[in-house]
Amino acid sequence: MERIRVIDSHTGGEPTRVIVPGQIDLPEMPIVEQADYWNTHHANLRGALCNEPYGSDIIVGAWLGPSEVADYRLIFFNNVGLIGMCGHGLIGVMETLSFLGEDVNRSVTFETRKGVVSAKRDAETALTTIQNVASYRYRKEVPVRLATGQSVTGDIAYGGNWFFLCEDHRLELAYANIPQLMQLSVEIRRSLESQGITGENGAQIDHIELTQTVADHHGRNFVLCPGLAYDRSPCGTGTSAKLASLAEEGKLSPGETWVQESITGSQFEARYQPDGELVIPHISGRAFVTAESELYFNNRDPFHRGIPQAENLP
Repeated sequence: MERIRVIDSHTGGEPTRVIVPGQIDLPEMPIVEQADYWNTHHANLRGALCNEPYGSDIIVGAWLGPSEVADYRLIFFNNVGLIGMCGHGLIGVMETLSFLGEDVNRSVTFETRKGVVSAKRDAETALTTIQNVASYRYRKEVPVRLATGQSVTGDIAYGGNWFFLCEDHRLELAYANIPQLMQLSVEIRRSLESQGITGENGAQIDHIELTQTVADHHGRNFVLCPGLAYDRSPCGTGTSAKLASLAEEGKLSPGETWVQESITGSQFEARYQPDGELVIPHISGRAFVTAESELYFNNRDPFHRGIPQAENLP
């Protein structure tokens, strides 16, 4: 019977499941190839960790290993595959490392598939601030025709993942409206694919971010993730994409604080520093460890690798 020890946490309501380091060794190779190896050779385990009955489709998993250019290598994944970067997940990883006794009250660096990022946890407040990958807006006010006959426009922006940020959706971003928000977000994503609308160099736009202005320097979002689950947190990479759009519009100056609120009411505080035509996001949030578990995978259990109903989602 295979056993895997994991630490679960949530950041603003969104869960992160960290595989305790030292249990799964991956071949030494560049991180992009190593992540592909994990996704290919350990696909069943990934599915088990992020699908029922061991998990759920909202879980983001994380593998930590040694790095030659940073303190750790970090591979994020979910129920349908790899994730480029994950802001809430990095905050969860930092809280998990602290729980495991690591010193994270300093700048800790992580080598990800999208570049080296860093984070620091404040010992007194337990608030973690991450420095994300360079972010930018690729296209502005892109029109999209939906199958319902409705048309929407949105910015295409990169924050470690590709986002379509839409504000003219004509829905209130309220928890009670989640079914309608889900339906519209899925329709937008499918319409982007059918109309060949992509990020730079044909990159798939796998996150849909519906936005709403709450007050000056305060916004709310609803984010549809690649596995067609919605983000319970304000979404770190989505907040980074939002910062890039705000910066290019001249609506937020370097160093000014932007409050990003999720559909559940949780909040991140975000700032940026310019880097040429790009922005370097700094995002602060709080994670909480929720469980330390040892998962048992019995080969006689027909669902010991999870229920893979989400594996073929668009």
